[in-house]
Amino acid sequence: MLRVATDHFSHSDTGRARRANEDAYFARAPVFVVADGMGGAQAGEVASRLAIEAFERGLRDGADASGEELLAERVQEANQKIHEMSQSAQERVGMGTTITAAHVGEHDVAIAHVGDSRAYRLRAGEFTRLTEDHS
Repeated sequence: MLRVATDHFSHSDTGRARRANEDAYFARAPVFVVADGMGGAQAGEVASRLAIEAFERGLRDGADASGEELLAERVQEANQKIHEMSQSAQERVGMGTTITAAHVGEHDVAIAHVGDSRAYRLRAGEFTRLTEDHS
């Protein structure tokens, strides 16, 4: 019998090079998501927030879906919303975000990701990278 155990912690740091924090995250079992916006000005912050909102809505709307289906639907919705928003104003052209999301089921974990925000597994004190960067 496989048991999936999770602990989570969230922290975001703007760092020394930037003034604005374009990171966003969502953690409510069984779904955990991080998004790192890009696009300058406030565009990256908007993109990462739109991505997180798609996952927040998905928990209410996708109760019957499998973990993989739920993640795929939410990533597609986030992409559509971000694309629409990027077309609505000149200062948002080119905005985007990375997304790394996990759905922790009773017997498995599904992961979806876009970009270079990585997912890792910690087991017996060892980190193993589970995703490959897209950029």
